[in-house]
Amino acid sequence: MADLTHVYVKLKGKVKRPPGTMLRVGDVADVLTDSPYESVLQDAVLHVLRIEDGNRYVVDMMHVIRAVRAVVPDADVHGIGAGQMLVEIESPKRPANLLLVAFVWLVLFIGSALAIMNFHTDVSMQEVHQRVYELVTGHKSEHPFILQIPYSIGVGAGMILFFNHLFRKRFNEEPSPLELEMFLYQQNLDDYVLTHEAPGGEHHERGSK
Repeated sequence: MADLTHVYVKLKGKVKRPPGTMLRVGDVADVLTDSPYESVLQDAVLHVLRIEDGNRYVVDMMHVIRAVRAVVPDADVHGIGAGQMLVEIESPKRPANLLLVAFVWLVLFIGSALAIMNFHTDVSMQEVHQRVYELVTGHKSEHPFILQIPYSIGVGAGMILFFNHLFRKRFNEEPSPLELEMFLYQQNLDDYVLTHEAPGGEHHERGSK
């Protein structure tokens, strides 16, 4: 392995692995080298994921460099990009509780309906429809269904288009506002973990001695 001169390592984004996985360099980083031993370096073992590691394990660039040099002591390793990345440890999936799913769906449905009704009450939507109907037709009506029914359908259709989903069907490849918010939340959560977790999963507070 004396022919090895340079090894370039770039950590990947977050990856998911189950407990018991033997974490290798190739799982967490892209490796580029001018030697014929690239596959050997990618198979270098970093860590065996355990339940005790929690649900996230932080991999530092130094972990990868040490693993590479354990295989090739004279390697000239160059780290590129981020200095840390996350390995999410997947817990065994449990079957969905249909009763709990139905309860949550019912609560969300009732809450959404109440929010829409309270909004319409606050802005006097019924009076607005009555006034518009009177201006257009010249007649008063307590229940201008010709306006209320299309409006109700439009509210539902607008929500479907806004969230870009009808059950599992997507209308286009653009992310919905909810997906963007979930992405930003997950990104902030990952950044927090990288800031407050020591490499190897040991918890520490920033600035602590």
